[in-house]
Amino acid sequence: MSVIALPRAEPVPRRASPGWLALITRRKTTLVGAVLMLVMVLVSALAPVVAGDPGHMDVARRLSAPGRAHWFGTDDVGRDVWSRVVYGARLSLLVGAAVVGLSFAIGVVCGLAAGYYRRLDNVIMRVMDGLMAFPAIVLAIALMAALGSSVINVIVAIGVVNAPRVARVVRGSVLVIRETSYVEAARALGASDGLMIVRHVLPNCLSPVIVQGSFVFAAAVLTEAALSFLGVGVPPYVPSWGVILAEGRLYIQQAPWLVIYPGVAIMLTIFGLNLFGDGLRDLLDPKIRGLATERQRM
Repeated sequence: MSVIALPRAEPVPRRASPGWLALITRRKTTLVGAVLMLVMVLVSALAPVVAGDPGHMDVARRLSAPGRAHWFGTDDVGRDVWSRVVYGARLSLLVGAAVVGLSFAIGVVCGLAAGYYRRLDNVIMRVMDGLMAFPAIVLAIALMAALGSSVINVIVAIGVVNAPRVARVVRGSVLVIRETSYVEAARALGASDGLMIVRHVLPNCLSPVIVQGSFVFAAAVLTEAALSFLGVGVPPYVPSWGVILAEGRLYIQQAPWLVIYPGVAIMLTIFGLNLFGDGLRDLLDPKIRGLATERQRM
């Protein structure tokens, strides 16, 4: 009896899942936000190269219109607006990054404690709710009035204002994670609370926290500009977008470029951060990312 040999089926090659860079470049809005933020970071990092002294005064050319000598014109005392806007970008990004770090340091600790320890939940979240009951800008102004005008105090005030929002996001994630099977298994094996929080709870709630960081960054940039515009932020001699707007509003009809260029810089920064944050949220969501991967395979 002869045996008929059946042809062997060739294995179907599996396509590799696109990496983070590929997913970002294929999503137009995320790519636009990433490019805008990259430009802002490069300009602020290269401020001493691409811009002059923001405090240099040329009274003979005060309120000069934008031209070859001064790309963004000059202000009421002859300072180059381009240099001040570029150095203002450096200050805004520095404040935004520092606020994200401070608000995360406060919010993550409070959120972990409130979500994991039920006996602390009511106390911590009532304090967070009390802070969130005030409008963010009003609370920041009150803190600045108590602390005084300086860059460090601006970071502290805005960081305290945004910490409750981070705490609520972390707490919501921890409440879900602490009831999962692997946390219950680790608890049954006798793992300590500190070990479970560090190894199991915290790593699994980082995705929404990272996304929240982009929106905290945008809120910090906008709040710093608002505080400086109102005169309770950084000192007047520090180049800041809010300070430039406050000084230029008196000459808005005679020299509109004094408010146009810093206003556009703020708008592009917030726009880029929001676009990047939205795209990052979708990329970190396993359902949306899986859908995007399947569409690329089709």
